[in-house]
Amino acid sequence: MTELGRPKIDLVVPTVGRTNELEALLRSLERQSYDALRVLVVDQSDDDGVEALLARHEALHIEHLRSARGLSRARNVALERVAADIVGFPDDDCLYPPGLLERVAEQLSADSDLDGLTGRAEDASGASSESWKRDAAMLTDHNLWNRAISFTIFIRRAVVGRVGAFDERLGLGSPEPWSSGEEIDYLIRAVRTGARIEYEPSLVVQHDVRVDDSRIAYRDGASVGYLLRKHRYPTRTVARMLARPLGGVVVSLARLDRTRAAYYAASWRGRVRGYRGASRSKSSR
Repeated sequence: MTELGRPKIDLVVPTVGRTNELEALLRSLERQSYDALRVLVVDQSDDDGVEALLARHEALHIEHLRSARGLSRARNVALERVAADIVGFPDDDCLYPPGLLERVAEQLSADSDLDGLTGRAEDASGASSESWKRDAAMLTDHNLWNRAISFTIFIRRAVVGRVGAFDERLGLGSPEPWSSGEEIDYLIRAVRTGARIEYEPSLVVQHDVRVDDSRIAYRDGASVGYLLRKHRYPTRTVARMLARPLGGVVVSLARLDRTRAAYYAASWRGRVRGYRGASRSKSSR
């Protein structure tokens, strides 16, 4: 804790080749009313552009780290250095609205039994994906799938100590088909240790809303399937999660929306691929 009794916050920010976006994030952090803050920037770029950028933001307490390529790998480099009471994981292309960190600190300070918070994403116009749940809830390993994304997660350092490193087979930069979902994996592991993490839909971080890209749907679907197998979800849950995109295909075709139908079909194929692939990779070890 700080001398004023305010919890310290460490923000883990991997970045590669996006200095304009990173600068916008840093400016949003400078506009925060909360100053018990350190930013751990994990640089995976091949040049010195990030180092030059960070030098222009002396108002922030920034630690510049380096790592090989891979989102989870970069976060793991930073986790070895975290020392604050609360840890967050902003993307290098998101923006924190004014007062966000103040609110996170206040909510976690007010409830010592609460181990973390998650929120949702909106774009600059206030639009949000329809997949986000609108009700606040305590996360479980069954309800967290639509109640968290990395840049809206804030957890106590004690949880990091229990959960450990991110799975480097997940996350952008992984050579596996399931190269996303690393934060969902982390939260599943966290809640299964008994961590109390609350989803608060009014806690919003600005980030572009994804378009219906079938390639992303397949990748994210593969990550869902991988996690279902990795964490030994029961057959009933697996069947529901594998069938859900098929319902989206049917509804989209009924609406004559072939683009959306293709998106859901790719998600289904990815989920099946990830579930089967996780089984094969486990048996080959």
